[in-house]
Amino acid sequence: MRIMSRSRAVVAVLAGVLALAGCGSGPRQVGAAFLIGNHEVTQDQVQALIDKAVREQPAAQQLAQQHKLDQLGRAIVSQLVVHELVTTAARHEGLTADENLVTQTLAQDPLAAPVPTTGVDPSQVPDQIAYRARDHREAVTDQVLMRDLALKYFDKMSVTFDYTSVVSERPGATMRDQALAKAEQMAANPAAAAQVIQADTAAGAETSVGERVPAVQAPDLAATVVFGALPGSVIAFQPSSQQAAWIVAVIRQRDLNTRQSVDQTTEPTASQLVAIGQRLLEPYADVAGLKINPRYGVWDPVAMTVAPSAAETTGAVISVKGSTQP
Repeated sequence: MRIMSRSRAVVAVLAGVLALAGCGSGPRQVGAAFLIGNHEVTQDQVQALIDKAVREQPAAQQLAQQHKLDQLGRAIVSQLVVHELVTTAARHEGLTADENLVTQTLAQDPLAAPVPTTGVDPSQVPDQIAYRARDHREAVTDQVLMRDLALKYFDKMSVTFDYTSVVSERPGATMRDQALAKAEQMAANPAAAAQVIQADTAAGAETSVGERVPAVQAPDLAATVVFGALPGSVIAFQPSSQQAAWIVAVIRQRDLNTRQSVDQTTEPTASQLVAIGQRLLEPYADVAGLKINPRYGVWDPVAMTVAPSAAETTGAVISVKGSTQP
């Protein structure tokens, strides 16, 4: 399977990723926006980027007029967290960004033009502005490193999990509510997930036990929390915004070191590789003890972004109580 494409194509797609990507308790130190390991990023640093964006970007000025600069603050904090995570991962993995690729991408700087104030998905606007407020070389380097991290592991990644599903609303309980409650139930003890799935199977729900998926067969899934969560975790998430169903799964095995030999493979696009690389950063946040200042919200490990509150996350990752797995 040929994963890497020509340099020119890679540059173009990395530019496209930047142009299109959406890609606890508070910190102890007063004035910290977030703490990660022994490193602190301050509220002043975040505010300086917000101020820069409002000075330079009409779209940011529009957010200010709409009293939505909190969205921009969350986008900036999210990107700075990912920057810290990918920097740590690159050091741990011995990865160095290809400076030629970074320079070629910056030569056609995808972040040079202002964010349009019309005709753009509103959910994309804060991220677009945040990318432009940051140092462009740093932003591009992050994308290159995430791509390289994915290339290192993509053809060796597989996950085995058991899952059940939530496919309909109930009076007084949204599908999200039901999925999160079911995740808590499945994480109660090492035997609970099997009991819940067995009961759901008997009730006619879509379930599966021992589902094993190599990344080479499902690049889109490889960019989700299914591949980011560690064994001994229960996850709840909505795989597709186009479909209402939620999946609740317990991760049994996560293998990053066995080359996958399968009959059918799907070559990932460069943008998928960046998303997969970002997903591989998920465990680093836990190891580093990431703490977000509640002023900005809470870390959402399912979306790998800062959510406004715990009630607004896109799902959950819960460690199984009493599990002996890491």
